[in-house]
Amino acid sequence: MEPTAVNDGKRRNGFFAALLMLSGLPSANASATATDAADVPQALVPAKVQQLNDRPIPRFAVDAAWPQVPDDLTLGQIPGVAVDRHDNVWIIQRPNSLDFSDNGLAQSPPTAVCCRPAPHVMQFSSAGDYLGGWGGSDQAPRIDGVDQWPQVVHGIFVDDRDSVWIGGNGKDDHVVLNFSADGEFIRQYGIRGVTGGNSDREALGNPADIHHDTRLNEVLVADGYTNKRVIGFDSARNTFSRLFGAYGKDPDGGTREGDFDQSQASSNADGGANPEAGIFGDIVHCVSRGPDGMIYVCDRRNNRIQVFNSAEDGAIRFVRNLVIAGDTGGLRTASDIAWSPDGKFMYVADMMNGQVWILDAADYAILGALGRNGRYAGEFIWLHSVDVDSKGNLYTSEVSTGRRVQKFVLTGVE
Repeated sequence: MEPTAVNDGKRRNGFFAALLMLSGLPSANASATATDAADVPQALVPAKVQQLNDRPIPRFAVDAAWPQVPDDLTLGQIPGVAVDRHDNVWIIQRPNSLDFSDNGLAQSPPTAVCCRPAPHVMQFSSAGDYLGGWGGSDQAPRIDGVDQWPQVVHGIFVDDRDSVWIGGNGKDDHVVLNFSADGEFIRQYGIRGVTGGNSDREALGNPADIHHDTRLNEVLVADGYTNKRVIGFDSARNTFSRLFGAYGKDPDGGTREGDFDQSQASSNADGGANPEAGIFGDIVHCVSRGPDGMIYVCDRRNNRIQVFNSAEDGAIRFVRNLVIAGDTGGLRTASDIAWSPDGKFMYVADMMNGQVWILDAADYAILGALGRNGRYAGEFIWLHSVDVDSKGNLYTSEVSTGRRVQKFVLTGVE
């Protein structure tokens, strides 16, 4: 069953109905749908790539016409992008990051001809067609009267069974939720409002990212904004499997005091990044298994990725640090990771510098970088997530005032 588009609306008053007709936008009871992407040519703009040595590096063009968002919907902050096994592209976005000037069509009565908030979870084809969306309080269960949908969604992962995983980093968002592709609730780990620190085997602490390995039946969680660790669950039995901190040791360093707010993400009050720190910083931002079977963890506030080898018995062995622009302050760097479909290149999203670093996946040499800070096609504001499809095309998402998902079309390697 495919997701259905969320496009139904309320009847406008006479003035706005007339205004909508004059503007050419859909009327109050019309179904506003995106233009079929097959009818819209790609708008390819050469993407800025900085090459740091003479080794071959992927080249891209950004498709400024991608995606085709329905005419009556608008996007808020986009903290996650994921590509599924069909090369469909999923995003998770924050309707609650929009304000009255974004949501005129959703006011009662309407105050503008556009727009209304898009659903939290949205799916697009690789061509950019909008395939549907869902999300919100009605999607998740209530436990002891508490709605389990996150106040501030964060991170999305789609596994090879088309199962969708999301987390949250808002007040009390100590939960990972799992849904079918059409938004049917499957299960959750953790409970909203309940957290127990870095050694707790059940409660979470503002999980930032999820990776589900269906072959190994293991869910790994970057647990992440309150806690400072990675925790695993057996997805066949829905039981605890393991947890670890920096360098594969028992997680240490305490937890965040109070609720996370966005200003903490850009503060230098912690003294700055320390790529050699013995503990994770206060945002463990991503976790992923690479094509080499290694586990990669984004220690964003310390400007590094830690690489781990995982033995069959579950033992974790630290392999090495990958320092990403180690002297960077503010938002810091390592935010997310993806790999080219042939496994030769590794892409690292860098929030503060507004770049996607391109590494050789075999020796981790930094080959160059894609993009720069800015608001035009191929540029980034608070670059947050990155993923790759089977053709090698790259997708990125932005939070804060960025509020975009972009597609970078692979044009070659040279």
